[in-house]
Order: sequence, then C-alpha cells, then structure tokens
Amino acid sequence: MTLKFAYWVPNVSGGLVISNIPQRTGWSFEDNVKYARMAEEAGFEYALLQTRFIASYGAENQLEAISLASALAAVTSKIKLIAAVLPGLWHPGAVAKAITTIDQISRGRAAVNIVSGWFKGEFHGYGEPWLDHDERYRRSEEFISVLRELWTKEEAHFRGDFYRINGAPLKPKPIVVPPVFQGGNSAAARQMASRVSDWYFMNGNTPDGFKAQIDEVNALAAKRGRKVNFGVNAFVIVRDTEEEARQVLRDIIEYADPEAVEGFRGQVRFAGKASPEREGMWANSDFNDLVQYNDGFKTGLIGTAEQVADKIVALKRIGVDLILTGFLHYDEDIRAFGDKVIPLVREKEAALHGAPAQ
Repeated sequence: MTLKFAYWVPNVSGGLVISNIPQRTGWSFEDNVKYARMAEEAGFEYALLQTRFIASYGAENQLEAISLASALAAVTSKIKLIAAVLPGLWHPGAVAKAITTIDQISRGRAAVNIVSGWFKGEFHGYGEPWLDHDERYRRSEEFISVLRELWTKEEAHFRGDFYRINGAPLKPKPIVVPPVFQGGNSAAARQMASRVSDWYFMNGNTPDGFKAQIDEVNALAAKRGRKVNFGVNAFVIVRDTEEEARQVLRDIIEYADPEAVEGFRGQVRFAGKASPEREGMWANSDFNDLVQYNDGFKTGLIGTAEQVADKIVALKRIGVDLILTGFLHYDEDIRAFGDKVIPLVREKEAALHGAPAQ
C-alpha cells in the first residue's frame, strides 16, 4: 500500500518540543480545527490525539483526546481520528461506546491508540495503582480484547485478570471496526502488538533500529497468522537548504528547557528501564533526544524536501507503513509538508513500482 501520513495533534500546550524556542503552534479547539482541515487538504490520512491528564514536559494545559476527536469528527470529512486512551484511567466498555460514537459521527473514521502508561504521576494523582511494566501491557491487551468483543459480538463476554464483561450489548455497532494502534519499544510491547494490535507505533530511531523491531514483530505475528502495520515517529524540519534545517534543530536544542527535559527524563525512566530487559521506550535516549519527547529527531527527517522524501521512501523499503509527523510551526509546516514533501514521496513510490504517480 502507499505510505500513510499522520500528524500529532497538538491538544496539549507547549508544542512538540521541550524548548523555549518560539513555536507557532496552538493547542486550543479552534487551532486544532484549523490544523485538522489543513491536514486533510495537505494529504494526511490520520491525526493522532495525545492523552494527557496531568502536566508533564511543560504541557501545562491539556484537551482530552476522545472528547476532542468527537468534536473534530463533526468538522472534518476525510481524516481518520486516532484517540489515545490510557487503560487504568478508563474502562474499556466506556471507551468502546465513546469510540463507536466518534465512528458514527465521522462515518467510519475513528481509531484508538492504546497507551499502556509511562507517567507514574497520572496514576498516583488520580488514585489508581501503578502497575509493574509488563502488567501494564497485560492490562492493555485485555483492554483491546474487550473493545473488539464489544465492537463485533451481539453480546460481549470476557473474563480476565483486569476486566469482566457479562453479556453486555453495544448498539449501534461501529460503521467500520476501529483499527487499534499501540506504541512501546519493550519486549512486552512487541509481543502485545503481534497478538492483538493492527498498528505498531515506534519511537524515533535509526533505520536499522526500526528494521529490527519490524522484523521481530512480523515474525511473532506470522506465527499467529496475523499481519501488523508499522508507524514511525518523526519530527520534521524542511527548509530550502539542509544547513537551514540543521540550524533550526540546533536552535531548538540550544533553547531547550533543561528543568523540563530533566523532569521528563526522570518520569520516563519508569517506562524504559523499568522493563525487565531494560530496553523499553527512552531507555537509550540522551538529553538532546528527549527535547522531542518521542525521540523524533532520531528519525532524521531534517533537510530539504527532496532529502526528506528520500529518507521517507527508504523507511518504506524496510517495512514502514505510516509516518507520524510533528512540526515546530503547525501554522505553516503542515501545509508546507503537504505541498513540498508528500507529492515527492508519491512520485518516488510510483517509481519504485514502475507506475505513474497519482
């Protein structure tokens, strides 16, 4: 299939980098309506709404993902809306109903991203237990199983260690069964993706790092007769010259907020090095990497439009299906990416397959 493009919805304040550099990126409902419509016109297929309940990495204000996805569903026509959900703060039955409602409003454009949880403060703040790393993924896997049971069965039944469903109906059903996305770099995350998820999101990484994850999850999924799609996180900086783009990156890091970055580093150590094999998300991230809080600089989509398009097509060659983008200035960068980069990617994809670009 052709590569898909998604963008991080800035539904939390502070933009997509932990830096005091000026960012022309808003977080309000009005801003996000503008960005969603702009992204539709620019050729993006997906929008991923972040889940955040308590401030972290400078995100002092947060709009809740499911609620905002429902509102954006009513004012858009094409883009698929991926609402991030945190098991432990939600019951899967309530989420199944809410995502189905978004699906009805949008006529089949709803999706869900299951976030197993890295921010201990949110769970403590809301009075919920903080589970061990792999237990959080076991809970997420049950959560997904309950969603699917409710979306596809006339009466849902489920008995697990975390959830019980006793002959519950769900009407109406979704027009399209919402695809399930998940993230996580640990062994537990990769195992979960191979068993129950449709899409596996990866933090920013090198091509070799991505390929190792893709190959492992593909092999695990094949043993179960399943197919998983892969998305990668990338912070995109496109300028007229590579040096201009690199200078923007240097400026972002130069103006990084050290206190906020170090605070974030302290929070995510529970998510990365808390995994049994100590290879989870952020386990190998340094200060500069963490300035973009999903390691987006590592992916390397920084340079001219041609250079960035070449790197994107190279990612497709190793099995990447979707590029999840973040930008410094949403007010102009979403449209610029659609005007300058996506058409080049389509031309290069067509050349790979010997077909004319669409």
